[in-house]
Amino acid sequence: MTRGVKRRRSPSPVAALPPKRETLSPLSPLPDSPIASSSKAVPPESPRKTKKLKVLSDFTQTSPFPDFTSPTAQEASEVYSILATAHPQHAHGRKPPPTSPDANSATTCGKVANVIDSLIGTILSQNTSSRNSTSAKLSLDAAFGRHGFAAMAAAPRPALVDAIRQGGLANRKAGIIQGLLRAVHARHGAYSLQHLADARVSDADAMAELVGYDGVGPKTAACVLLFCLGRDAFAVDTHVFRLSRLLGWVPPRADRVQAQMHLDVRVPAELKYALHVLMVTHGRACKGCKGGAARGGDCPLKKYLKERKGVKEEDVEAKADEAEDEARAAAG
Repeated sequence: MTRGVKRRRSPSPVAALPPKRETLSPLSPLPDSPIASSSKAVPPESPRKTKKLKVLSDFTQTSPFPDFTSPTAQEASEVYSILATAHPQHAHGRKPPPTSPDANSATTCGKVANVIDSLIGTILSQNTSSRNSTSAKLSLDAAFGRHGFAAMAAAPRPALVDAIRQGGLANRKAGIIQGLLRAVHARHGAYSLQHLADARVSDADAMAELVGYDGVGPKTAACVLLFCLGRDAFAVDTHVFRLSRLLGWVPPRADRVQAQMHLDVRVPAELKYALHVLMVTHGRACKGCKGGAARGGDCPLKKYLKERKGVKEEDVEAKADEAEDEARAAAG
């Protein structure tokens, strides 16, 4: 080798490769989306969260029972008309969330403008009466202030439990609420989920983020989408599940989550809000379509099955009993 001449190094094979592009999963937000721009580092997903997200990603556009064709759009429209006639005071179109500071998110199924407040109210409504959840939300606001999310997150767990005790399952719900608030702050740097109200965030992405928080299931998330965010989602609570069983709208093997995935695909978007409200209203008010002691009572849906669908009376009563049993088992 000649002195004074430096030997040129061959470029590294690794360095010569183009930069590796990050692969986004189907549920990952786009780089310029409101979800991505507001996100911070998030802890690894738990197996339970991963399972929830997989269920959603698998059945966002298709039913878990693609060969089960009920309800058709016509059947959904027929039942809407029957229930609208039976409960005209609830047969109205969607209204925006109230802006009053006195609006109670537990009373309104999460129908308030603030997304976290909507989530908390819906969580408090789980497995209890409207009266109890309303009282728990009033007590929570009195103890920590309306939208006092930072104070709730930082409080000792017993203080939160005491504030919501009258709502039932207080220890569990307090843990969910505090876990939710801390996870939101860790992810977004603020106690806010208002970016989900941005029209650029798809329904699927909004649902995916909501159920990504521990303790928030598809029904709770769908209520927030439907009532708070004004999205076309079909939430299935115990009343909707029981009536869907009675009507034959879901297969016998469907659980409540699968029923929601199926009905969210089958029910026309323009009917989702009103039909959910009417089915919940009817489920609470009508004694005739419940099984057990109320067996044989009058119900417009049972009349519809007998007169329009040709189901024998004894079979209708048997379906009412089965639907009642399945709904109780799912709620328990």
